[in-house]
Amino acid sequence: MLVLDSLSDFFRPGLSPDALPALNRLSAAWPYLAVFVTLFRGGDEEVLMRLLVLRELGSRAEAPYWTPQDIAQRFAYLNDTKLNTILGRLREGELLVYDSDGGHYALSEAARVALSALATLIDFAGDDVELGYLASQVAAGQAVGQVSDEALQHLLARLNELHAEFADALESQSEFRIRAAQHRLESVWRWVAKSTDVVRGLTCDERLSLTTLSQAQAIALAQSRMLALAGTFERRLAQLAAQRVHLGSSGLTSTDIADWLRHQGLARLAGLADGVIAANVEPAFLTTPELADVAEYELLGRERAREHDHALPAAASAETADAVEAERLLEAEALYATLAALQLAPADGVPIADAVLAASYNETAYRLSLLSLLGDPESRSDRGVIAALAKLPLALSGGAAVLALDHPEVASLSDAQLTVIPTSRDSTS
Repeated sequence: MLVLDSLSDFFRPGLSPDALPALNRLSAAWPYLAVFVTLFRGGDEEVLMRLLVLRELGSRAEAPYWTPQDIAQRFAYLNDTKLNTILGRLREGELLVYDSDGGHYALSEAARVALSALATLIDFAGDDVELGYLASQVAAGQAVGQVSDEALQHLLARLNELHAEFADALESQSEFRIRAAQHRLESVWRWVAKSTDVVRGLTCDERLSLTTLSQAQAIALAQSRMLALAGTFERRLAQLAAQRVHLGSSGLTSTDIADWLRHQGLARLAGLADGVIAANVEPAFLTTPELADVAEYELLGRERAREHDHALPAAASAETADAVEAERLLEAEALYATLAALQLAPADGVPIADAVLAASYNETAYRLSLLSLLGDPESRSDRGVIAALAKLPLALSGGAAVLALDHPEVASLSDAQLTVIPTSRDSTS
């Protein structure tokens, strides 16, 4: 068994390898894992010939023991030096055991387990059969009453990967990708059917743990989602077929042309385009306005964001704001008092300068803005001086010209006038 203390260099200080359950499980299975290390260590040619010799030695079930003469006769087609090197490596890795009393060789228990696993893998080698191999692992575990959670996880992961590939093909709107995905689905269909039978048997097994049962149900859901795409492929292909453009009466379609172009090499395509395109293709997304907009942000906007002060305002700022609000309230009350004191007849008018002109520009501008409240129906429902201003029977008239003023801060002002809004009683008189 592998000594875990030798793995301490791989871990951070203070962490013990014994604390990892996954590592403990691998360590317990190391006698079998070491067989694969012996088989697959070295170059590709060495590994392939090592597997050839081991499989030949394990293929004689009726006579599992081999004498040196039997081995030499069976592998007469191999170089003697290379054969001795392979046999020595198998003996060193304890895959091949020599019985000195009987004078023959035999495969070890770990070698038989490794050959069994390799036999299943080799039988399923090829295109679109990885799902069958994964399903066979689950089925084998179910048959002997020992279902592997890892095998279920691998099967579920592969089903989700296939579903994602098929969904991406549909979203691409490419007829070629959709047809390829449809062919791929048809090739794995029989394995999905086998997997469905296995999962149906798992869900009916009352001895399974809740975790294993949940994984089996997830596999069933993933299979149903993937199989539901079969009809989607047919509908999408029918839609794309309706969009094909027929090139005159030649019988060719745009799909035929696209398929022909896809099978041409780069040199062939470059030759076809030679002299056809008069100007270089300029990508529209690299226009000057977009480049200037990105450059402005990178050169100016990002720097401004860094220099911006995100600190909360001090308490003094809040007091200053309250003082400004109080000052404006006093100005509004002063304007209301001025307007309410005007004694105007219905036909008279008073220049707005008599009401709004104050000692400073800020006060004059604020008073002028308050005149917009006169007669405002929404402001009448408010409280305080704002509602009182809105209820005054005054209106603005004129204002087409500008008057020059002799004022230290206000240079000019509109010639608008304040007039009295006639009431029903005034109209009667």
